[in-house]
Amino acid sequence: MFAGMIWTALQFADFLNSAGFSRSSHTTGLEHDKYMKTLIVMMCMTGLVPLAFAQGAAKAPPPILTTAEAKDHIGDMATVCGVVVDANIKDPGIAGHGKPIFYDLDQPQPHPVFYFIAFGKKPGGFDEARAAIAGYKDKKVCVTGKIEPGGASAAFIFAADRSQVKVQAEKK
Repeated sequence: MFAGMIWTALQFADFLNSAGFSRSSHTTGLEHDKYMKTLIVMMCMTGLVPLAFAQGAAKAPPPILTTAEAKDHIGDMATVCGVVVDANIKDPGIAGHGKPIFYDLDQPQPHPVFYFIAFGKKPGGFDEARAAIAGYKDKKVCVTGKIEPGGASAAFIFAADRSQVKVQAEKK
């Protein structure tokens, strides 16, 4: 991108020279080169300033939703919170991830309102998947990701990275 801006600036400098804005009688060749280099630098800086401001723009955190609200936000990035009431291990596994586990939040099968799909801590079989289920069972969790349509009335989030799932502290 930067090379493209420099190329554009050089083309503009050539245009100025061909349009009669070349060396005048009172400037030397070195002065002219200095002006052209200054022009090129200014054009490059003008193109980079918006990028510098865009880097500092903070993203708003995704909205926090209940499991019942999730179905109204299909396609949105959000955090959905609820209690893990049931989990099912699916077969076959995915290479490098292990067995996918479907966690139902707030309402179990056959009529879940929301679920998320995750994997164990490390690739493995059913033992690893059961250990992952034990870590979430009957706990309030919040899952962050893109909400997808998942069936008749349930929406879901595919949590490929375990950092998308956070266990909430129990209130005393």
